[in-house]
Amino acid sequence: MMNSPICKILGIEFPLLAFSHCRDVVAAVSKAGGMGVFGAVNLPPDRLKEELDWIDKHCAGKPYGVDLIVPNKMEGKSDPFSASALLGAIPQQHKDFAANILKQHGIEPGDLEADRSNSVNFARNMRADGAAGSLEIAFQYPIKLIANALGVPPAIMLELGKRHGVPVAALVGAKEHAIAQVQAGVDILVVAGGEAGGHCGEVSTMVLIPEVHRAVQQMGASTPILAAGGITTGTQMAAAMAMGAAGAWCGSVWLTTTEAETNPIVKQKMLAASSRDTVRSRSRTGKPSRQLRSPWTDAWEREDAPEPLPMPLQTLVSEPALRRVDKLSQSGHAGAQQLATYWVGQGVGLMDQSMSAGQVVQQFKEDFLTAYERLSTALGD
Repeated sequence: MMNSPICKILGIEFPLLAFSHCRDVVAAVSKAGGMGVFGAVNLPPDRLKEELDWIDKHCAGKPYGVDLIVPNKMEGKSDPFSASALLGAIPQQHKDFAANILKQHGIEPGDLEADRSNSVNFARNMRADGAAGSLEIAFQYPIKLIANALGVPPAIMLELGKRHGVPVAALVGAKEHAIAQVQAGVDILVVAGGEAGGHCGEVSTMVLIPEVHRAVQQMGASTPILAAGGITTGTQMAAAMAMGAAGAWCGSVWLTTTEAETNPIVKQKMLAASSRDTVRSRSRTGKPSRQLRSPWTDAWEREDAPEPLPMPLQTLVSEPALRRVDKLSQSGHAGAQQLATYWVGQGVGLMDQSMSAGQVVQQFKEDFLTAYERLSTALGD
């Protein structure tokens, strides 16, 4: 076990955490000495139970965690949940724009409205009342971490974490957000720079890690930091730890592993991509998130494009169309293959070969040791 507060708190050998929506990746990373964290935001409680049943049976008794997204700011969050109200709040202009992107690439949109109606319940999971159902399921399992993105965790998450002795982690992209999280009582800060895939802020990892570390120290707190954002190698992990992090939280690097359920077309795009082939855009969820650039993302940057809607309305505009793209791209549709995209960070430029999740963990360990030895040599005798 490495001498890191993260290893001590979570009971893991190596302070590398893997955020993934794929249960196979979660189990593989935990078995390899890191910790898999299952992204559960899109799953209703019954499906979450199925996935956690599987993970628990395949983790070989190693620690694993669960991640939710309960934003502090979201359209209609203060009102009682109403699927019809959310669907009715989407302007026709946005629906037409998404459908026209598909048509321009030879794709018949089909009944996107029905797809929206069938998927609107995901928004319930992003509210404190909806997340409560997921939390109830999660805490039936021996999870060793519960994490929240896009704001201070809801009170029920903090309360259940303390009750069950499970550390609560929170993702942050700015110093002031980190301070608010420490004040709220979170146990671990996941500090994500703007290089990160998915939702991210504007400040780079190289600046944000030491900035947050200094702020936490000035508060007199000892809250450990997990560095995130563009980290795909053990050398980067070592650099982040030299700046004050106690370990790393990675998401993108697992998307091209052999276990990952990533669309094979998108996986190939990622393996061929450079660090310049991503874009930070509000067009997918309504909040800035980094993803592979494609004609889909380019279309939303045009002058004639409508302004992206608040979360979760923009998701209801984009995801049904992108699911159709995803399916058709795998059947050989050329237009869909051009449009296909997914969230990924700028570290994609370093992801040039597919290997198993366990091999990625081992490579992280070897790269970390190489970086440590390099610094030791620089110090001399």
